[in-house]
Amino acid sequence: MSAVNETLIRDVVAEVLGRLNGATTAPAPAATPVSACGCSGRKTFTATVPLRGQFGVFQDANEACAAAQEAFLQLSALGIAGRIKIVQLVKKITTDKAPEWGKLELDETKIGRLDHKIEKLTGLRAVPGVEFLHPTGFSGDHGITLEENAPFGVIGAITPSTHSIPTLACNMISMISAGNAIVFNPHPGAYKCAVTAARFLNEAIHRETGIENLACVINPPTLESFAAMSKNEWVRLICVTGGPGVVKAALASGKRAICAGPGNPPVLVDGTSPLDYAAKSIIFGAAYDNNLLCISEKEVFVLEPFFDQFMAAMEQQGAARLNSAQVERLTQAAFTFPPGQGAGCAKPSVNRDVLGRDATVLARLAGATVPAGTELLFAETNADHLFVEEEQMMPFLPIIRVKNVEEGIAAAKQAEHGFRHSAIIHSHDVATMTAMAKALDTTLFVKNGASVAGLGNGGEGYPNFSIATATGEGISNPRTFTRVRRCVMVGNLSIF
Repeated sequence: MSAVNETLIRDVVAEVLGRLNGATTAPAPAATPVSACGCSGRKTFTATVPLRGQFGVFQDANEACAAAQEAFLQLSALGIAGRIKIVQLVKKITTDKAPEWGKLELDETKIGRLDHKIEKLTGLRAVPGVEFLHPTGFSGDHGITLEENAPFGVIGAITPSTHSIPTLACNMISMISAGNAIVFNPHPGAYKCAVTAARFLNEAIHRETGIENLACVINPPTLESFAAMSKNEWVRLICVTGGPGVVKAALASGKRAICAGPGNPPVLVDGTSPLDYAAKSIIFGAAYDNNLLCISEKEVFVLEPFFDQFMAAMEQQGAARLNSAQVERLTQAAFTFPPGQGAGCAKPSVNRDVLGRDATVLARLAGATVPAGTELLFAETNADHLFVEEEQMMPFLPIIRVKNVEEGIAAAKQAEHGFRHSAIIHSHDVATMTAMAKALDTTLFVKNGASVAGLGNGGEGYPNFSIATATGEGISNPRTFTRVRRCVMVGNLSIF
């Protein structure tokens, strides 16, 4: 890695993570020297000092990467059957431990909802595995060619604070199915639960297969450990599930990166579909885990002739409506403004103390009284309101009037900021659905359902917590973490 890239990584990640409460920024321990030699087409290595990790947990990033490389070679020796066995084990454990691990993550992060954290873990049963990998064959007059999905080796992965254990376990399923080992540098705000889960999973894998460090995790994660992991020789691919700063750092690493970037998913309601159903779906998606999902509904544009009816439907379906004064109070609490400035200042940031909190907590901040168990707050705002412009990740939805479909699509595109992440529409007009899909060009486009239907929760398809919008791979699966290798036999094996 060049000095420029290393400096950029450190500066950008520091900007994103350095101000987090409890983030550790002390330098990582000295790297373990590693020597390499060629052997049967593969590098092998001998560490000059014993590796100091236990069941995947390491303080030093370079030691973690070296251990993961050894685990990768061991996994390769087990073949496809070994991968299948490990993936089935990971799915079973995450299902069995879901209540315990869901609470563990909530206790550490203080954000989201326990019922949905549990559901995210049990839902990993539907993440595709080895069965998703299919070789491609070509046969003709000149012989036969086979293309197969081969592993990279060791993958360096970043996990978010919003879905720490689910992302770790989901990545394990996808990446191990593809034949890789992993080193995780988790978010500093949710690393303790990740360490607990990784150690438990590695212990189980070791008992069943003898592989001790298949999914390594750095404890504690630091800016230095991220930089060291990114430039380590054994790490061939980086996977980031996080914000724009860490995505930028990964792309500057000089290695191939698969990056799940930010989102600000808009919704368009044109009145041609049942408004009660639209309201119910929007509430379910926007309230899911207190709006922490990057695919969740963040703002809603409603055609003016149907606006009042839709707002009434939102209340009938259980959401609580705020007035303009309450929205202003919530805005002041939900965003951090530069000193001496108010809501009209430039570049405010989301208040992390409010992110992912329950709707009842937001209501108190707004000076409102809502029934116990209220899952979502909503209110009418302008299209340029902070709650529309910023991906705020809390259970409050701004609702905006638009005059017609064209204005609604234009406003939705503006709010989405060109992230090409996710968008939702409630409409029975095929032309309107087509126009919005083409205009926003998002990775996920959900029609007549909650946002989570895009990940199989109420819709068809498979879930994953790494949705690579920034680099274009889309919803991750085992194929995402493979490279295509071609084997050609000239003039033989064709039996035409």
